[in-house]
Amino acid sequence: MMPGARELTPTEIEDLAAGAWILGAGGGGNPYHSLLNLRAEAARGFRPVVVSAESLADEDLVAVVSTMGAPLVGEERLPDPDVAARPVEVLAERLGRPFAAVMSLEIGGSNSLQSFQVAARTGLPVVDADCMGRAFPEAQMTTFAIAGLRNYPFCLADIRDNVVIVERAASWQWQERLGRVAVTEVGSIAATAKAPRTGREIKDHAILGSVTRAIRIGAAVRGARERGDDPVDAVLASEGGLLLFTGKVSDMERRTTRGFLRGVATIAGLGADRGSTMELHFQNEFAVAFRDGEPAGMTPDILTVVDSATGEALGTEVIAYGQRVRVIALESPKALQTEAGLELVGPRAFGFDLDFRPLFPCAARPAPRRPRAPSPVPPSSRPSRSASSSRSPPSSCRSWRSRSTPCCPRCPRSARTSGWRAGTTSSSSSPHCLSDSAPVSSSSVRSPTGSAAGPRSTPASSCSWPGA
Repeated sequence: MMPGARELTPTEIEDLAAGAWILGAGGGGNPYHSLLNLRAEAARGFRPVVVSAESLADEDLVAVVSTMGAPLVGEERLPDPDVAARPVEVLAERLGRPFAAVMSLEIGGSNSLQSFQVAARTGLPVVDADCMGRAFPEAQMTTFAIAGLRNYPFCLADIRDNVVIVERAASWQWQERLGRVAVTEVGSIAATAKAPRTGREIKDHAILGSVTRAIRIGAAVRGARERGDDPVDAVLASEGGLLLFTGKVSDMERRTTRGFLRGVATIAGLGADRGSTMELHFQNEFAVAFRDGEPAGMTPDILTVVDSATGEALGTEVIAYGQRVRVIALESPKALQTEAGLELVGPRAFGFDLDFRPLFPCAARPAPRRPRAPSPVPPSSRPSRSASSSRSPPSSCRSWRSRSTPCCPRCPRSARTSGWRAGTTSSSSSPHCLSDSAPVSSSSVRSPTGSAAGPRSTPASSCSWPGA
């Protein structure tokens, strides 16, 4: 066993599945069937081993695995550890070198467990990392692509024992195109092993600790249920997340096209959000949320729909009319929010003419809760800057109207004179407030489906939080 390696307990595997489903932003595939496979493997004696990236030698080869295709198809064509391991075995034979470890491409949904299914067949340890920090629908939407690493060779296999190896692809986008054609031909779902990575590349460019994060989120949900507490609040407290909307699913538009699950989930507001509507546009994963026609959250921030009572995530393939849900946002890795990252995973990568506006602009955030409009009190009665650390940053809540409050808990400037500028970094590499934020031109935003999504206008004289 590698230094720093540890066996995961059955409870931790259950927590991993629950937490990864939340991190999946509605995608990555429902982990339930993969979890059943791992329960069966555990009954046969399988003990999953997780290692840190630091325990890898620089020259070690790591297999990067996933299931590629439309999540809805995965509800019918169930995951199989034998099929999951096949591309890894073929690629190792092609390279003439064994793999030292295996890692999931993404920590979202069922794909977070793909590496464990491969481990059950190959005996390889699983690296506590991934290259998305969530789930994304396309192969180029990774930190490895952002870093410009080589994108080939890669391999895919299906249940019929079809195997495809792409020896070379001109770019990450071409890898996605070639792979998507093959996956569509074999039924819109296949197991894949992406371009192998070295231990050094994992250390330098992967998102480290993502397995641990998913387990922590799942444990928060489980603990809250056992105590009789609110599991959604437990997730927000654990991860510093934001509650964006509460309501009931009132409409679902869903279709499988070209190997993707696309559509819109419409949620009618309940409680404090009664009278408002939220639309969540998705391509496998939730990409952009509109509240009453205005952007309320967007990729790469993690937008997740969870059951209001149980806290269980609801994927784009299973969310249904009538479900009472809450829409929450969790922070995405900073690597995805760089200029290079936003080119690949920002809203424009999904066809939305929107500039990314982060919901989590400050590195040090206060305890999470739904933001409320502050009471009109005299300046002398307002909390000091130190006291303001107990409140949330402004979210997309349309009740956030005050123009005299700080535009972020860390910034003394008022929202009247400041705005968020995405992609601008401070010494802590986090977006921060600038008084010279350039205005965003007003235009009619249209979704990939062609429906009008409402005007957007963010003058420099107002806080650029959506809905403010």
